[in-house]
Amino acid sequence: MAQDNSSRVTEFILLGLSDTRELQLLFFTLFLLAYTMVLLGNLLIIVTVRTDPKLSLPMYFLLCNLSFIDICLTSVTTPRVLVALLLGHKAIAFEGCMAQLFFLHFVGSSEMFLLTVMAFDRYTAICRPLHYTAIMARGACWALVAACWAGGFLHSIVQTVLLLQLPFCGPNTIHSYFCDVPPIVPLACTDTALTEWLMASNSGLISLGCFLVLVASYALILAKVRARVSQGSWKALSTCASHLMAVTLLFMPCIFTYLRPAGASPASKYVYVIYTIFSPMMNPLIYTLRSSEVKESMWRLWKRCRAF
Repeated sequence: MAQDNSSRVTEFILLGLSDTRELQLLFFTLFLLAYTMVLLGNLLIIVTVRTDPKLSLPMYFLLCNLSFIDICLTSVTTPRVLVALLLGHKAIAFEGCMAQLFFLHFVGSSEMFLLTVMAFDRYTAICRPLHYTAIMARGACWALVAACWAGGFLHSIVQTVLLLQLPFCGPNTIHSYFCDVPPIVPLACTDTALTEWLMASNSGLISLGCFLVLVASYALILAKVRARVSQGSWKALSTCASHLMAVTLLFMPCIFTYLRPAGASPASKYVYVIYTIFSPMMNPLIYTLRSSEVKESMWRLWKRCRAF
């Protein structure tokens, strides 16, 4: 264990997903493919939305921001995981661990807030169509996105400050492949009951609260659609169903992780894969395959690229 003269931990050891070399190489291949799909899929959405004037609705502006956040979220953990799986480098400096934790919660909570805003956008478009343009004006969209990032920053600052107050002088082995609150808190050399409660109130209740707001908004949309059956309404229902699938992939693992007592269960590190890798990988598919406008814009972009 790496410690300084005052017996303070200076690095942590990330045990990763497996100690078996064959499984490590398998996980490396899967993570590399998934990370490549996340980068290419989300970059394609960003380029498509930014270069096509027809995709000027607030929904596509928010989708572009979601793609950027998904790239950031995956890039916080995956590159280092790939290096560890390939080369076996499991040690991470204390400062690097805290930085990874900060940016993970910063970007992750910002995505939760943004998905809530996207649900509000869909609710306004379907349930209050006459007021949609006024409510979701470009200035309002920028303000909502800025509020998402600000909320994520405040959440992450609280988590990081609470963790930095704890003394780490004993075990330094983390049963995960990246630094996060649940597997780190039990390593502190003090009673962490109050800290665990505060962190669960912060991360867990944010995850649960945002998810309940999302479910309520989609329930209101469903009730509205049932009241007026039309082709456009059923299209809106189909879009909302795909959106609900996307948010479930993100929120369910987070609720499972952060509303439980701190500590590492055997299943936790595999649950982490869902919202750090699988959810950002699926978002481009879920949000684009259900949108004919985005698919048509991508096809036009492809034809423009072939023309050069």
